[in-house]
Amino acid sequence: MQNNNDLKELVKQKYSEIALQDKETNAASCCGAGGCSTEVYNIMTDDYSSLDGYNPDADLALGCGLPTEFAKIKAGDVVLDLGSGAGNDCFVARHETGETGKVIGVDFTPAMIEKARLNAEKLGFHNVEFRLGDIEALPVGAETVDVVVSNCVLNLVPDKEKAIAEIFRVLKPGGHFSISDVVLKGELPSQLKEAAEMYAGCVSGAVQKDKYLNMIFMAGFQKLAIQKEKSIVIPDDILKNYLTHTEIQAYRNSESGIYSVTVYAEKAGECCAPGCGCK
Repeated sequence: MQNNNDLKELVKQKYSEIALQDKETNAASCCGAGGCSTEVYNIMTDDYSSLDGYNPDADLALGCGLPTEFAKIKAGDVVLDLGSGAGNDCFVARHETGETGKVIGVDFTPAMIEKARLNAEKLGFHNVEFRLGDIEALPVGAETVDVVVSNCVLNLVPDKEKAIAEIFRVLKPGGHFSISDVVLKGELPSQLKEAAEMYAGCVSGAVQKDKYLNMIFMAGFQKLAIQKEKSIVIPDDILKNYLTHTEIQAYRNSESGIYSVTVYAEKAGECCAPGCGCK
């Protein structure tokens, strides 16, 4: 398996390519990671088109959920989107925050940042900002954000505990997050785990669901809840690039599975006095 820096470079390269593709090309690929499917399979993405603030130019069909739909964003909030891509979730969040709020998107792929900034400029949004940066070391001040959202991104981060700690750092006391991500139940076949393309495709970088939730709990978050969960089925024409027919059948018949989950959690508020309880 490649080291963390190699994995980051792999993701940066893949998503730089994706930034130059259209939505239809991405939807026909393995979570946008490359043309590994011979048929049009949109195996993870939920439909954003009915959400207020949706902009088709910013939708690259790369997500695995609708975190902004569950994020309880209020007018005037400061919202941070991790792995903001072309700006899709940022623009939906901006509809909820209104003119009095602010939305910050962070992505470590320069081509995505450029595309997102162009989209924001075309839309005339002056309270949406895109910053180049690493989720493991966010370019955002401590306790400055009300809500964090992210869509199918943390599974791509090699050091997930560090990324979760960064989310905790930037959230204000009483702030919360709603994050859609890919998790596992049971073990993936080793060929999928080791495949670089499947890593960039949001699958082999995923961890066990219980481990994922425990990392969030251990970081200090409270009121942890699963807001949505759905099974993700990888089509056979993708699997056959990595597994034999017999291995595909064995995998299908196993209890192992890949799931998209949308997870909610809160950072405790400040207490006004000992024993007063938290806001």
